Amino acid sequence: MATMAAEPLADTPMSFEAFVADPSHWDAPPEASLAALVGAISRACRAVGKAARLGRLMPFTAALEVNVQGESQKPLDVVANDIFLAECGPFIAGLVSEEMEEPVYADERLGSAPYLLVIDPLDGSSNTETAMTVGAFFSVLRAPAAKVAPEDFLQNGDAQIVAGYALYGSTTLLVITLGRGVHGFTLDPGDGVFRLTHPDMTLPQNTREFAINASNQRFWEPPVQLFVQQCQDGAEGLRGEDYNMRWNGALVAELHRILVRGGIFLYPWDNRKPARKGRLRLLYEANPAAKLIEAAGGAASTGRERILGITPRAVHERTPLIFGSKDEVTRLETHHAGYDRGEAMVFRTPLLHRRSLFRRV
Repeated sequence: MATMAAEPLADTPMSFEAFVADPSHWDAPPEASLAALVGAISRACRAVGKAARLGRLMPFTAALEVNVQGESQKPLDVVANDIFLAECGPFIAGLVSEEMEEPVYADERLGSAPYLLVIDPLDGSSNTETAMTVGAFFSVLRAPAAKVAPEDFLQNGDAQIVAGYALYGSTTLLVITLGRGVHGFTLDPGDGVFRLTHPDMTLPQNTREFAINASNQRFWEPPVQLFVQQCQDGAEGLRGEDYNMRWNGALVAELHRILVRGGIFLYPWDNRKPARKGRLRLLYEANPAAKLIEAAGGAASTGRERILGITPRAVHERTPLIFGSKDEVTRLETHHAGYDRGEAMVFRTPLLHRRSLFRRV
């Protein structure tokens, strides 16, 4: 006997497609081709999320390589990159990916829409080995000319017209800014639709948490040492409050936690390789993260300058990255400014107790 499909609940959250179709969510009314690209990004994120859930059950035969960052590719890295290129290629004129040494343009896999896409198709890929959270970053730029050249990708973060990330963990999430606010969507496993579950995300400003890889402490500059030590001193110290420390190992997961819970994330410059500007990629990690953080009421910095104001000099350029609560980021920038002026910095260490640092390291 035929049965009628159940009527959707009256309070069913808005679908991603309906959200994108509403001009009020955009900084300016989008062209149809831009809305189509955003739809393709959501489909790519959904497909990568499905592949991530399969884990080692996913069939894979391609040869693996070391990517341009010098990192060994995991099977899902390659799959995720291929998915993004296949889904989004027809709606863009150029692509930069962490998994590809050179930009892709003037390529038969791409279309002619005047947009550039920059992606980290699988952020935190080492987490796949331990079934921890991974994700993806994406950012859309406008192509400045009909014929794309490599230098066209070297736009500062303020030029992003769309930025966001996907998160593959206990649920699959898609978080995006189209120019007006930050909004999060959860994938409904029943019908495969992203639905609005985190509207108008605003970063909490008073959370006492910081995220940093403490194993690198001996390599940090004194301003970072001072900031972290003051947090660790807790209620008995200068800050007068106890702090918790977090570290996941995937930037995308750190970003999501701070957007939801507040606090500050730090991946500062360190002196392991003094000539290297930082560890994270400016174009397709730091810029989309900073765009979202600022749109949610926070701040993003290198410690010395605003992330979104930096003009890249290379598509895989690296940068220090600090983001989170405005007050916390400003405090760290103040420490850096004082240090750069040559001011003495006093902090505690377990061995040296109280020392004054007068020189750079």
